[in-house]
Amino acid sequence: MAKYTEEQLNTCSKEMLITLLLSMQDQMEQLNKNFEKLVEQLATANNQRYGRSSEKLSVIDGQLSMDDLIFNEAEALTDTTYVIEPTEEQVLPKKTAKQVGKRKTDLKDLPVEVISHEMSEDQLVAAFGSNGWKRLPDEVFKRVRVQPAVYTVEEHHVAVYAGKDNQTIVKADRPKSLLRNSLVTPSLGASIINAKYTNGLPIYRISQEFQRNDIHISRQVMANWMIQLADRYLGIVYDRLHEQLLGYHVLQADETPVKVSKDGRPANSQSYMWVYRTGKYYKETPIILYDYQKTRSHEHPEHFLKGFEGLVVTDSHSAYGKLDRECENLSFTACWAHARRRYSDALKALPKGKKDAAKGTVAYEALTRIAAIYHLDNELSELEPKERQRKRKLMIEPLVEAYFAWLKEVKQENSLISGKTLEGVNYSLNHEKALRMFLEDGEVPLDNNATEGALRSFCLHKHTWKLIDTIDGAKSSAIIYSIVETAKANHLHPFRYLEFLLENLKEHQDDTDRTFIDDLLPWSQKLPEKCRVK
Repeated sequence: MAKYTEEQLNTCSKEMLITLLLSMQDQMEQLNKNFEKLVEQLATANNQRYGRSSEKLSVIDGQLSMDDLIFNEAEALTDTTYVIEPTEEQVLPKKTAKQVGKRKTDLKDLPVEVISHEMSEDQLVAAFGSNGWKRLPDEVFKRVRVQPAVYTVEEHHVAVYAGKDNQTIVKADRPKSLLRNSLVTPSLGASIINAKYTNGLPIYRISQEFQRNDIHISRQVMANWMIQLADRYLGIVYDRLHEQLLGYHVLQADETPVKVSKDGRPANSQSYMWVYRTGKYYKETPIILYDYQKTRSHEHPEHFLKGFEGLVVTDSHSAYGKLDRECENLSFTACWAHARRRYSDALKALPKGKKDAAKGTVAYEALTRIAAIYHLDNELSELEPKERQRKRKLMIEPLVEAYFAWLKEVKQENSLISGKTLEGVNYSLNHEKALRMFLEDGEVPLDNNATEGALRSFCLHKHTWKLIDTIDGAKSSAIIYSIVETAKANHLHPFRYLEFLLENLKEHQDDTDRTFIDDLLPWSQKLPEKCRVK
């Protein structure tokens, strides 16, 4: 815009001054909008980096808990019809008595070493006189002692025999090894896998811990073991789990970026770890599988889900949308947590001085409505699918109808110019059909949070080890993470289960008949009790 001096403005006509003023008003309005947008973006970025990641509104005993936002509003739902008045017992809960025998229960599965503490004969005589005492039941107390890792070298001696009358030499049977001429045993392999893939330790720290115990195993050797154990043994369990996964009616899917340093592309190229799991409501035999791919293309889930017929709960990534349009046997449902997230970000971005005005915003109203949907759906979580679907139609569908009708009114008013709130409105309206699908099927969860939870361990660990060195390493990591996370979901000890798997798989390494694998799956009744978390 051109600059005018005071003399030039004095010579301008009235019409010219009005035109200049209106132009300045338009520019100032646009600048204010841009400024507000930048402030929101900055606040959102800061919150993502330093703030709490959750955005849920929990409706508990009639209160809208805003602890996952920036402020607390106990009365947030008092203007709705979804408030449940808490009882006196809920407001003033009775103090519960200390549970008798809890320590004994907690320690019941640990081995016990009895350590006696007795008085000498002289001490007893001094206290009671000669033969002036009798023995009462002992006072018993318990303490827990930790024994650090104990390493044992297995030195196998294979007997060799030779005939006295000829040159015939016969050896006793040699036990099968996991890897020929390798030090690795099922327990050692399981220990390294558990340290890296359950506890998130990078290989160099595992190597350092071994060295402190006078065990010298290089990082390169351990990495090679992981790749070979995944390829030769754990991979066949992964394949069987994959087959079973495709037999379910509802699956959930997500993906997260990962860097692989040597994948034939320029440095810092982005790869992806995809995750697929059984639906949230399949609690008896949950399966969680990872799949490494170089890109985020729709071809990858299309290949992985080949043969699957059913519903997949996902976010709004375009790869799933393309599959939804092209694959007749696949349908994709949307995630209500993603619908909620933009509104949450909008409230988190509010300056501290404007928190009191939050209740009057579209974002707050949207979160309130979605919270009511979540509250009712959570109450149906223990029902059978058919009954859950029936009650969803009865109880929740009116709330969903009201939500989308209200969104369309907001959109029609055209009061939202930009920002996270508008993104939230557009997300819901653009995915309305997919967001409604949970109402038609009781096996479909409301959101995809279970899958995001399955990715949490991987995402936490990748910040520790930063990148994966090779494609082979990435593929083996996908297999091992799948075994570990599926074991955890089925309430197994990862280390003990991995040791059991490797011990049994090495005995079947030459088998062509793979039916034995079903006896090794995480829910098999043939697993030893030591594998199960009590």
